Amino acid sequence: MNAASLHLYTADTPNGQKIPIALEELGLGYTLTHIDLNKGEQKTADFLALNPNGKIPVLIDSANGVTLFESAVILTYLADQRGSLGGEGQAERLLVQQWLAFQIASVGPMLGQLWWFRHVPPTANEQALERYRRESMRLYEVVNSQLVSRDYIAGERYTIADIALFTWLRTYEELDLDISPFPAVRAWLNKLAQRPAVKRGLAKSRQEA
Repeated sequence: MNAASLHLYTADTPNGQKIPIALEELGLGYTLTHIDLNKGEQKTADFLALNPNGKIPVLIDSANGVTLFESAVILTYLADQRGSLGGEGQAERLLVQQWLAFQIASVGPMLGQLWWFRHVPPTANEQALERYRRESMRLYEVVNSQLVSRDYIAGERYTIADIALFTWLRTYEELDLDISPFPAVRAWLNKLAQRPAVKRGLAKSRQEA
């Protein structure tokens, strides 16, 4: 993989933040195009040619002739190509993939729905808010139970599973969630937030660098 060949289309959302963080962690050079979701740039014909589902992020690796959508696939591709952040040995790689799937299948959808019902409808739907708040708290508890006995979500090494979960779980304040019952999650979030590559990746997502 030629680092100079990488071009990322993304936005400042939890899914969009994952890939700049991973690229920064892996020390890969890349160019970046910010997609304005409010203007519907993700639904243009040019973008739909890259991802028919009209979602960010999308990564193009022109050196290898690869265009990828879905953040979990992109994270796995980068980790595999670089030989880093994906776990060492089959057992650890499978564990990383399980937690990555957990984020994609559970954490993202539940926290995403909670965000939508909190911020978008003109009138509150208390039944929906309660449902997604309760399920979101359950998912924080699941993560906390893992982090009590390990440094990172898949073990003793920082991986793409941590990156994927971090960008979502860090949104607890805008979701109005009290995570004080989950001190291991809070400590892990604080630890990851101090990583230089995480700071750079978030800044790139915000178009600050």
